[in-house]
Amino acid sequence: MRKILISGGTGLIGTHLARKLQEKGYQVALLSRSAKMDDSFPVFQWNPDKGEIDDKALDHADFIIHLAGVNIGDKRWSPTRKQQILDSRVKSGELLYQAIEKRKQKPQAFISASAIGYYGAVSSDTLFEETAPAHSDFLGQICESWEGVADRFGETGIRSVKIRIGIVLAKEGGALSKLSIPIRLGVGAPIGSGKQYMPWIHIEDLCGIFIHAVEHEQLAGAYNAVAPEHITNRDLTRRIARGLRKPLWLPNIPASFLRLLFGEMSVMLLQGSRVSSDKIRAAGYHFQFPELELALQQLSFKQARK
Repeated sequence: MRKILISGGTGLIGTHLARKLQEKGYQVALLSRSAKMDDSFPVFQWNPDKGEIDDKALDHADFIIHLAGVNIGDKRWSPTRKQQILDSRVKSGELLYQAIEKRKQKPQAFISASAIGYYGAVSSDTLFEETAPAHSDFLGQICESWEGVADRFGETGIRSVKIRIGIVLAKEGGALSKLSIPIRLGVGAPIGSGKQYMPWIHIEDLCGIFIHAVEHEQLAGAYNAVAPEHITNRDLTRRIARGLRKPLWLPNIPASFLRLLFGEMSVMLLQGSRVSSDKIRAAGYHFQFPELELALQQLSFKQARK
C-alpha cells in the first residue's frame, strides 16, 4: 500500500484531501507543528522555522504533497506578514528537500501546491496558460519562489508537480462561505468593478487533481487547478444571491473602501484574470463540476441557475 505524507494537512484542502486519499486505500500521514494526535492519521511534528522535522515522517513518503503555508488572506500585508507568507512556503519546502536529500529511499513524486497568483493580481482578458511567466508583483514572486522549491526536487530526478490553485469553493470554509455572509445578511454586492474574473474550483475537483497527479506518472511541471468556466465577480455574486433567494440591494462595493480596509491585500479582491484549465484536462482529468451552477447546487445553493 502506497504511503503519502501531507504537509499542511490540517487545513481546508489538506483535511479534505487526506480523507479522499484514505478512502482510495492510501496510507496517509500528516506533518504538523503541533504534536496533537489525529485519530484518523499518524501525525509527525516539524518546525520549518527551526529546521526541525521528525525523520520517521519520511518513512511515510512514497509521495509528498506539500500544502504548508500561512493563509495569505488572513491579515494585512505588512512587511513582516509578507515575509511570513514567503517563509511558510519556501522554508518548509526546503526543509523537506534537505531531509529527503539525506535518505537513500526517495519519494516517487513531490506534488506542491501553488496558486494562480503566479500570473499576478491583474485584470485582463488574457487567458493565462502554464507557459506564461510569473508576474513581477508580490503574488507572482511568492508563487515563483514557492514553485522554485518543487523545481529542486525535479532537478534530482524526482517527479515534480506544481498545482496552481484557484479560488476554492467548499461547504465549510474557503471563499464561498465568506462571500455568502453579506449576501445572507442582505447587504451583498459585487466588489469594485465586478468585472474581474474569479478563477474558481470545487474542492472535490481540486482534490481530484491532486490524486490524479499522484496516480499518473506522466504528470510533471505546472498545472492550473481551475474550473473550465470563466466567471466574473459580478456573475458569482448574483448567482450566490439567486441560490440563497436574497436580493442585491446595494451598489458595488467601492474599490477605495476595500483599499482602506485591507491595504495592499485588496488586490486579491479587486483584480483577476481568466486562467486556462486546458492542460490538466488534456492530461486526462475530467471535472466533476465544470460549471458554477453545478458546483453551487452541490454546495447547497440549490436554487442557483443562470
